[in-house]
Amino acid sequence: MEKDIVNIGKSVVIKGELNGSEDLTIEGHVEGTIQLRDHVLTIGPNGKIKAQVFAKSVIVLGEVHGNVTASDKVDIRDNGSVEGDLISPRIAIAEGAHFKGSVDMQRKGGAPQAAKPAAPAQAAAPQQPAAPAQPGAPQTQRVGV
Repeated sequence: MEKDIVNIGKSVVIKGELNGSEDLTIEGHVEGTIQLRDHVLTIGPNGKIKAQVFAKSVIVLGEVHGNVTASDKVDIRDNGSVEGDLISPRIAIAEGAHFKGSVDMQRKGGAPQAAKPAAPAQAAAPQQPAAPAQPGAPQTQRVGV
């Protein structure tokens, strides 16, 4: 069974909402929102995206400015660039790629598990008794020496 793949050429500019029910490769410019919830979105080497992206998988070879949410995987390839937050259970960032933002690797199938709170930084260091403060003396504390 052959999958349909649609290409948006590098001379095409789209502003607004882009929805689809097939795999899509973008070589042009898109601004707004891209929704391919059950399909693969590929941003080609010439693609420039300023949009919120929602897809099953996202492969970035060009530039994306905006948050990317994928239900399966985000793959930023060599020379690809993303400036925005990534939300996906699997994320790959190749050497030579550019990424600026935060990463949220939620598990498939619902709400993310609650993370255990991290221990405070001072609790990890051995506690030493503090010397009594002397008036006019600078306050210093030794931690983890």
